[in-house]
Amino acid sequence: MDSFVLDTSIFTNPDVYGQFGESPKAAMDAFLHLARRSGVRLYMPSSVYDELCLIKGDDIPPEFEAVVRIRSPRRFNMMVPAGILYEFIEEVRARIDRGLRIAEEHAKMVWDRVEPEGQGKVINRLRGRYREALRQGIIDSREDMDVLLLAYEMDGILLSADQGLRKWADKVGVKIIRPDHLLQVMETLVEYGG
Repeated sequence: MDSFVLDTSIFTNPDVYGQFGESPKAAMDAFLHLARRSGVRLYMPSSVYDELCLIKGDDIPPEFEAVVRIRSPRRFNMMVPAGILYEFIEEVRARIDRGLRIAEEHAKMVWDRVEPEGQGKVINRLRGRYREALRQGIIDSREDMDVLLLAYEMDGILLSADQGLRKWADKVGVKIIRPDHLLQVMETLVEYGG
């Protein structure tokens, strides 16, 4: 029986939850109904569940925890290949340098030519580009790391729309289901009994 490890993006990304229903609540109910019928085991780290509760609050039905097992990875007992850590550190360093270059370039080109009332827009654009350079396509939170480690530990299948999380899951050999195929996969599992 397959084990799926869920990220919040399954329930917060409109492109993913929209496959299951019009509203986030209806989509979550439909997903849980399919999950119960499919026979797969669903897991979510507690940090991710806490994040989901903050985002969705009352939209999370009481039976969520009966269908999705809340379990964190065994962080202190797990062996992670050192090569992955070195690659992660190099990527973070390159992103920091790229973000700094963007900030410097932006500040030099724009600041003196912008009227004081337009400087807020300049700062917002800088923040957006800086955030994109540093965070897009990388594991950038404790919750992301928990999902990755739990999927790695359990030899589970990652369910996430987060590009960075999916990229790193692929690097460490975690199985992935494309988020745009999730509904079809769940329906197929129901049809063929998991």
